[in-house]
Amino acid sequence: MNGTQSGSFRFARIAGIDLRLHYTWIVIALLIVISLVAQFRYTNANWSTVTVWISAIITGLLFFAGLILHELSHAVVARARGLPVNRITLFLLGGVAQIEREPESASTEFLMAIAGPLMSVLFGTLCLAIAHYAFGWEPWTLAHTPGAAIFEWLGYINFMLAAFNMIPGFPLDGGRVLRSIIWWMTGSADRATRIAAGIGQIVGWLFIIYSFFRLFTGQGIGAIWLAIIGWFLIQAAGNSLAARRSQSALTGLKVSDAMSRDCVTVPSNISLQDFVDMYLLRTGERCFVVQDQGYLVGMITPHNVRQVQREDWTRTSVRVAMMPLAQLHTLTPDLPLFQALEQMTREDINQLPVVSNGSLLGVLSRGNLLQIIRNRTELNAN
Repeated sequence: MNGTQSGSFRFARIAGIDLRLHYTWIVIALLIVISLVAQFRYTNANWSTVTVWISAIITGLLFFAGLILHELSHAVVARARGLPVNRITLFLLGGVAQIEREPESASTEFLMAIAGPLMSVLFGTLCLAIAHYAFGWEPWTLAHTPGAAIFEWLGYINFMLAAFNMIPGFPLDGGRVLRSIIWWMTGSADRATRIAAGIGQIVGWLFIIYSFFRLFTGQGIGAIWLAIIGWFLIQAAGNSLAARRSQSALTGLKVSDAMSRDCVTVPSNISLQDFVDMYLLRTGERCFVVQDQGYLVGMITPHNVRQVQREDWTRTSVRVAMMPLAQLHTLTPDLPLFQALEQMTREDINQLPVVSNGSLLGVLSRGNLLQIIRNRTELNAN
């Protein structure tokens, strides 16, 4: 899959791409290892407990490596087609490659989407080859040595991972392949997204309905997982469709078209108490530009104020509490507005300064962007 995901931490960096783990991956990793312990113990009763657990942990780690390869393949193709990639996040149901912007052609979308499943198939084939040639496993037989069992399981599970991702439910890889084909046939990315997202939601509901059927026939935990996957597809397809509508609504607009030029500026040397009394409570604004001798030096928000104990407000200056310019992400006035919204959403920032040649031109707020999207969407609906 490719898209976005938050609530994660970085554990590695490869070729300038941050590799991150979402906290939900810890849950699935534990479940995978525990299920492997049960499987290896059942199929190989003569193995010692230590052998079972070591085999399960090694298998889990290699499965983890396979997921990274799957997502890295998306990233490599995206970069080759001129799309920046910041990070890859592994989470509950797989992984997400954080691609900075949507592809501009159906062919790019197709190549990016198909790369992940193809990598999973290649990795699975490699694992089965290792099981056969290195550990003596024969196809269609049950492996009984730790090495053979590890690579046999990895081979089949990566084939299953590829098959699952090729389900034509947007935003799974198969849904993106479908979207690229519809895009190529119709010439409209918006129409292709609507159709692919609609099919993705239908597939999600089918998963949920089938999960209830399995649950009522006594098939337990497997049915619950199907329901979780179905819910994920419905939510992800809806979010992807909303993002595409936002992009369409903001097409042709630049940051300079939506930024506020009447920025409230505050001097850097006043105390937080004076800032709260004279600016924060009186203006109703939530973001203020901090200047020192006419130069932009940072920004301060209620969040920054809350980081300082109230009893320290009178002896703490705005400069101490603010977010310095060096730590701020700034926008340029000619940046496409949708890219600015993506950046603010990704970094969970409500306002960003607009700077050109070192001079402050204005401030762009996420609230203004969302209002523009609502207005344009309503007009187009009519």
